[in-house]
Amino acid sequence: MGFGAGIILLVIGLVLVTGAVDLPQGIQDVVATNTVGWICVVVGIIGLLLPLALQRRRTHVEERHYN
Repeated sequence: MGFGAGIILLVIGLVLVTGAVDLPQGIQDVVATNTVGWICVVVGIIGLLLPLALQRRRTHVEERHYN
């Protein structure tokens, strides 16, 4: 998961947690939007932090072969 997916999940989660969008009653009866929103927020934050933690410094090695 990269930065883009992390940001998208974070935004979706915050929209669900804050209730910025009114979902149809049929969806609200089946899905606990507050819980799903918090799950998306946590996964989005992990998705943003994980690439930073796993980022390795790249070095360029040049090999020259002389005949």
